[in-house]
Amino acid sequence: EEDYYTFLNVPKNATTEQINTAYRHLSRIYHPDKHVADVRKKIEAEALFNRLKTAYEVLSDPHKRAIYDSLGVRGLETDGWELTLRQKTPAEIREEYERLEKEREARALQQKTNPRGNVTVMINATEILSPYYDEFDEKIIPSVEVSGISMTQSIDAPLTLRDTVTLSGSLSSQKGIGNGAFTVSGRRLLNKGWVAVDLTAGNGPAVGVKGSRTLSQKVFANFGGSLNLRSNVLVPAFMSSLACQLSKHTVGYLTYNIGGSARSMSTVVEQNTEKHQFQLTLLVGIPHCYVSAAYTRKLLEQELKLRVATKVGTFGVLAEYGAEKKISKYSSVVATVSVGVPTGVTLKIKYIRSTQTFIFPIHLSEEIIPAAVFYATVTPLCIFFVVKKLVIEPLNDEKRQKKIEKAKEVNRERMAAKKKEAESSIDLMSATFARIREDESKTKGLIIDVATYGKADSTDEERFDVTIPLQCLVRNSQLNLHATPKSELPGFYDPCVGEDKTLRVQFTYREKNHSMEINDKEPLQLPGLLGK
Repeated sequence: EEDYYTFLNVPKNATTEQINTAYRHLSRIYHPDKHVADVRKKIEAEALFNRLKTAYEVLSDPHKRAIYDSLGVRGLETDGWELTLRQKTPAEIREEYERLEKEREARALQQKTNPRGNVTVMINATEILSPYYDEFDEKIIPSVEVSGISMTQSIDAPLTLRDTVTLSGSLSSQKGIGNGAFTVSGRRLLNKGWVAVDLTAGNGPAVGVKGSRTLSQKVFANFGGSLNLRSNVLVPAFMSSLACQLSKHTVGYLTYNIGGSARSMSTVVEQNTEKHQFQLTLLVGIPHCYVSAAYTRKLLEQELKLRVATKVGTFGVLAEYGAEKKISKYSSVVATVSVGVPTGVTLKIKYIRSTQTFIFPIHLSEEIIPAAVFYATVTPLCIFFVVKKLVIEPLNDEKRQKKIEKAKEVNRERMAAKKKEAESSIDLMSATFARIREDESKTKGLIIDVATYGKADSTDEERFDVTIPLQCLVRNSQLNLHATPKSELPGFYDPCVGEDKTLRVQFTYREKNHSMEINDKEPLQLPGLLGK
């Protein structure tokens, strides 16, 4: 949709005075009374002046401007869809309707079923770096075996707005011994929490109750209890947790667990901000006690998370470091290296696709061996960069190119209309262009010799000439363009929808020639440092 700020060439935080000045400047170019001698130009001027007037009325009215900043042009209309339909071609309307319908169906299915899955494949690769020599074993290649597999899957079945039934199942196999379980859970939402009842069949029948309740604005509690029948013995288990909001970004948890012969009490303090996450845990129990700390650095622009953690307790010592990288809208890959005593070195690869998770813990050595640590660290990086260059980037480029071609096809008519509007706008600027050019020549000020706008790696002949509209934006030997797409500037249009664009400028200042090229969303200030 239209960008009123760019059309007036003012920043998003422009003052009323800046908006009025921009409006007066463009009014001198587009007001129909300036073009009464030519009927065609007057009609074109009326269309552009109405667009200018609309932009000015919205940005000069604080209430309308607030709505526009939050919701865009649609928010200013009582019937936003009517505006959309008027602005779009039949092909675009059909395309958008089909896309929205598919997204709606996918969201509805996701919300109704909420499928969640987890597959873990445990791999024993210790013989690669610590081979076991047996004079009776003549094998040459070290063996890599799958030591265990486990799978869990669950779906939700909403009955009412407050009641949901969850069906879940799990299977696991460890060293040739397998077991599984199937659980039916009924959950009801309450005014200040929820409660659920679980029925499980598998390794002995079990029944459980769990729930959560908000106690105050900053305090809530979780609880859970179960009874499991194993070998004609009833095994109880109980869990309770109290959580408190300590500050805006910090939460504390106090948890008590008892199950069979094991019992523990833990305290957790977790701080989570936009760029950092820190967690400190202290657990005292039977058979183990430990203290652990974990820190995560979130690099939002790179869609990357870096994590380090350590755990020290009666079981031994463990240190972890790893990274999580988002590779697409719904997919992420995680690599973590664990080094500890007595566990040795383990590389854990995790692939997350929407609500499905695939985990591959690869045990490299039973002791801390430098070679195992090195390969666990370097191998995932090498594999990721190779796959990224040979698979992910080519696929993304292909998808992007198809999307661009599709956008060009769908927007062909609109782009033709936009180009015609830009050419009409440039035609109306001729008198203003001549006046500003003459004034700048007299003062040896800023003269735009050639300016083109278009695809980044194309020649000037393949780009749209914007010399005239750019010169018309010069005031007192100064040109200021803001960090917004330039296609909405008066006399501009988007000649290559969906592709990277640049603005190339060759200009003269103080009788010296200069040239500059900026990306589409970069700001531009001329003469800039040349004027000092």
